[in-house]
Amino acid sequence: MPPDYCRMVRDVRRARKLVARGTAAAGSGHPGGSFSMAEIVGVLLFGGLLRHDPGNPDWEERDRLVLSKGHAAPGLFASLAVAGYFDESEMDTLRSLGSRLQGHPDLRCPGVEFCGGSLGIGLSFSVGAALAARLDGAAHRVYAIIGDGETDEGQVWEAAMAAAKYGTDNLTAILDRNCIQQDSHTESVMPLDGPGPPGRGAADKWRAFGWNVIEADGHRVGQLHAALRAAAAHRGAPTVVIARTVKGRAVEHMEGNPKWHGKAPDPDVVPIIEAELDCQVAVAPSITAGGSPDLEGEARRCEEAGADLVHIDVMDGEFVPARTFGHERVARLRRATAVPFDVHLMIARPEKSALLYAEAGGDVVTVHAEACGEDTFGEIRDALRSARAGVGLAVSPGTELPEWAVRAAPSIDQVIVMSVVPGRSGQKYMEEAHGKTARIAARLRGAGFSGTIEADGGVGPENAGRCFADGARALACGSSVMGAPDARAAVGRIREAAAAERRRLLVREAGRLGGPALVEKWVGLHGGGCRAALEVMAAAEVA
Repeated sequence: MPPDYCRMVRDVRRARKLVARGTAAAGSGHPGGSFSMAEIVGVLLFGGLLRHDPGNPDWEERDRLVLSKGHAAPGLFASLAVAGYFDESEMDTLRSLGSRLQGHPDLRCPGVEFCGGSLGIGLSFSVGAALAARLDGAAHRVYAIIGDGETDEGQVWEAAMAAAKYGTDNLTAILDRNCIQQDSHTESVMPLDGPGPPGRGAADKWRAFGWNVIEADGHRVGQLHAALRAAAAHRGAPTVVIARTVKGRAVEHMEGNPKWHGKAPDPDVVPIIEAELDCQVAVAPSITAGGSPDLEGEARRCEEAGADLVHIDVMDGEFVPARTFGHERVARLRRATAVPFDVHLMIARPEKSALLYAEAGGDVVTVHAEACGEDTFGEIRDALRSARAGVGLAVSPGTELPEWAVRAAPSIDQVIVMSVVPGRSGQKYMEEAHGKTARIAARLRGAGFSGTIEADGGVGPENAGRCFADGARALACGSSVMGAPDARAAVGRIREAAAAERRRLLVREAGRLGGPALVEKWVGLHGGGCRAALEVMAAAEVA
């Protein structure tokens, strides 16, 4: 799994915000393709895969990151800024005369390896860089991010043939497969899939050119990290990672809409876009809730259902009456899926074993406030940080968030507000948890908390929206998902319930920032059924 999952998710979100800010300031640019590749660039720069040094951009042993789809330069610049190559405020100079941040990548910008201009050239450049590294006996790798629209260019396939002929296994290409190019959808302009099952043709083409092919969801950092590690380990041929993405990802009116390929947002809607980026919801099904002893199979079922996290309840028979399993079982589960693990320790004396669960594969490890005090939690936090795992703190229904936790808020990645009695299955959501979650969210916001609040226990489609309104941005779901005959459909219903409440929140934010005129403008950016729903919400807010 990628190191420091929580930080990576936050950094990707920061980069998307900078793209919105920079393109709005410039009045031009390409947010759609920048958003679709945000996790791709983020996993490389923030996930410990790309050897690089922001303090020494020309370090000879660095890996090379080539952005062939150069129009997505705002996405590269934003991620480089977040990584520390230059101050984030410089994004305000995007596309300005004299700026280092031009409309396409420019070597004057620290961290840029390739002056992207005409599409289709980046892969040829990358093949040459990979061959040069081999001739020099250098150990660095070359990563080339290419667009699916630019693969209309014949030069891409000439480069692909050359890379395979020369066995450039130090080269990884990542295809941002968002299915949209400048004019329209790729399959209507120049089909990349061709005849046959949808989504399979691109992989078959690359295999036919002699490449090792790995497919991944381009917005799931766990899958991407695993795919890129496998690519680096492959020998004898170059690897292409086909990353299935959504153009304009995480901004609803941009998602899948060709017009946002090269259209910048207006400055007055940027704060609403930033609020939307802060309102993304993670669904975390609990693998023990389905009652199956095949936990590896349940973990894979979570992945197939499209879950963002796998929620793992660990019970010791002492802190709670029930007992589940230890860190050794978590380590075995880790081999079953690349989905990040949300490990909830309902155990006494967590300071003795929290680190073991992080080392076993826990991406976020949460301990209970009832099981530790301020000093003990500080020890646990430091141990988890040393393992680059997210730090979580949970409170049971009868417990308010302690003052020491509020003081520690800036160093906490996740706070779980339990809405059922820990250790008992099949319980209904305790309605009083809604008010408690809202209180905790308000206290944490005022204390510099930048992590996630998770609602845990009895969460399903019927109350996911209200949990979101309380401030929860992660939803631990038990039987509502794992007990459902169609887990994927259940996850979809929970997402839609949260999305409906997010739309309502954003309409209110538009009204707060700009009154009815900005509300009308925001609603008008959307299309189809979403626009109709927003119009109803806007009318209700006015009434």
